[in-house]
Amino acid sequence: MNPDALLGAAEAYARPFYAEAHRAYHNAAHVEAVLGALGSRGVLSPALALAVWGHDLIYDPRARDNEARSAEVFGAWLAGQGAPTDLVAQVRALILATQHRALPATREEALLVDADLGILGASPAKFAAYDAAIRQEYRHVPGPLYRMGRRKVLQGFLNRSRIYTTPEFAGLEEQARANLAGALARL
Repeated sequence: MNPDALLGAAEAYARPFYAEAHRAYHNAAHVEAVLGALGSRGVLSPALALAVWGHDLIYDPRARDNEARSAEVFGAWLAGQGAPTDLVAQVRALILATQHRALPATREEALLVDADLGILGASPAKFAAYDAAIRQEYRHVPGPLYRMGRRKVLQGFLNRSRIYTTPEFAGLEEQARANLAGALARL
């Protein structure tokens, strides 16, 4: 299957996952924003595009293994489409990088992670909408517990020496830090 056909098939396969009712932020609009962020910076490769479609394929706010499950399910789908083994492995590694638990191991991983975190450096209004959508996805968590967990996540990003590790996204750093500090103050 040629790359364009594979990308089209990946989008068709992934869209129903991103349309699940419980997704307020981790939906197709998020995927399109990440694709747009990479594309507008001239760094969107076929492997990155596939990883973007697969990175939040499985999203259960109660689970802690969404990225691993996404990599497994999307990787199996790619293999079933006849994608080369090295491409399947590359896409799986890219998806796992969006766990945000370790520094990216490759430039492509760094680009995907930075694009995935692009919302942190968005305008204050877009960041506020994102923050509200995340709360909606975690509506099952009582207020005090949510605030405690959210504070830990946001502070973790703020504690990094750099949120964005690629030159293409470095310009978002200042706004991201302002957004995160504001969100922490509101918690």
